[in-house]
Amino acid sequence: MSWFLMAWSRAADFSGRSRRSEYWYYHLFNFFAGIVVCILVYLFSGPGSMSPMAIFCGVYSLASFVPSLSVTVRRLHDTGKSGWWYCIGFIPLLGAIILLVFMVTDSDPGWNEYGHSPKSAEYAQNVI
Repeated sequence: MSWFLMAWSRAADFSGRSRRSEYWYYHLFNFFAGIVVCILVYLFSGPGSMSPMAIFCGVYSLASFVPSLSVTVRRLHDTGKSGWWYCIGFIPLLGAIILLVFMVTDSDPGWNEYGHSPKSAEYAQNVI
């Protein structure tokens, strides 16, 4: 849960780098939160009806878009790629596969043009 909260606290920060764990735990927790919201919408409004809970589902989806985008851009930075590589995901099937490969790729060690590696010991000492 701390990775999810960290991503939300850096929601509008498109600079720097994010580790694989921050990226994947954010998306995992966001997936489960979305399931819970959808179940609540179904239970309280029933299928096919528009209620305040259904509006809440839409608002949550829109609100989680910016943190999701920013953590993805920072993850791309961590692998040494520009955030504009996110746009490759708009190519059907092939783009999603390429983006998935980028997301599971290990970090660039040390320093790259986007900052220090979040995994490095000297970076951790400067943050604490």
